[in-house]
Amino acid sequence: MLARDIKKEPNISWQQPILESLPQNIQEIIKRIPLSVRRDLEEIRIRENRPLMIYSQGKDYFVCKDGSINSHMEQAYIITKNDTRNILQLISDYSIYAFEEELRNGYLTLQGGHRVGIAGKIVLDKGSIRTMKHIRSFNIRISKEIIGAADKIIPYLISDKKLCHTLILSPPQMGKTTILRDIARKISDGFPGFTGVKVGIVDERSEIAGCWQGLPQRNVGVRTDVLDSCPKAAGIMMMIRSMSPNVIITDEIGRMEDVDAILESLNAGIKVITSAHASDLQDAKRRPFLLRLLNSHVFDRIAVLSNSRGIGTLEQVYEGKNHQPLLAHPIR
Repeated sequence: MLARDIKKEPNISWQQPILESLPQNIQEIIKRIPLSVRRDLEEIRIRENRPLMIYSQGKDYFVCKDGSINSHMEQAYIITKNDTRNILQLISDYSIYAFEEELRNGYLTLQGGHRVGIAGKIVLDKGSIRTMKHIRSFNIRISKEIIGAADKIIPYLISDKKLCHTLILSPPQMGKTTILRDIARKISDGFPGFTGVKVGIVDERSEIAGCWQGLPQRNVGVRTDVLDSCPKAAGIMMMIRSMSPNVIITDEIGRMEDVDAILESLNAGIKVITSAHASDLQDAKRRPFLLRLLNSHVFDRIAVLSNSRGIGTLEQVYEGKNHQPLLAHPIR
């Protein structure tokens, strides 16, 4: 199958930037993966001297040279030193020194908003990460845009035609970033019954907007500004001072300084929609930085995602002040 044929297949044209970041031999292997699996591909895992692996449909698979997949590693294609060297050259456009800032963060972003995580030997300078060398592992995460993903949650985020301060709780890989991205698009563009507002996205991991060379590769709305690869706490304050947003959206808060910045933005009268890793409300209360926010009753809505009815299930929405549930049953 030729690369141009990929564009003719349904729902997988977004793979082209991924293929172009891989050496020809691995490109050919990926193209031979069965369409039913390749269409739902989420990750390609590449580790030198170990088997080529993919993550799709909630499972990981070993990939053979002929593109067949199985749960046993014996027949899998083994990644070579030449493979990892070629991948590093391709993703850095043959100028790895131009990407030293990205190396310090542990990932690079491809055109289309797809992200390549990297692992190797960390080089320190006075206790801080200066760069990375001997890079031997790559995790290519395929960014998927699902227009309408937020439709099920939006009605619970609006009260009297005003947005609610919202916290979305979710275990990893339950679709919270996809939903945050679509929330940004909807409230930025506006929809029947709601006039679009100015949105500021603080995208520390380049996952919500998927910026490439400063341009969002995903539809985050016409009234949206993005601070890309910026730490959340600093970015929230920068956004408040520079872009006068009505709403700030950020992903995966995890530090006390993130909490301080969120509280500062609330004091400035700016709505906040953010997310955090937690399996449910009780799990969130066991995390000190989240407990502080929950005890402050700053959120009007707390939504929980799960996979009880498939990835991205809206498991529950709680009223933020008294934590009363608002859903009678989960919504897929």
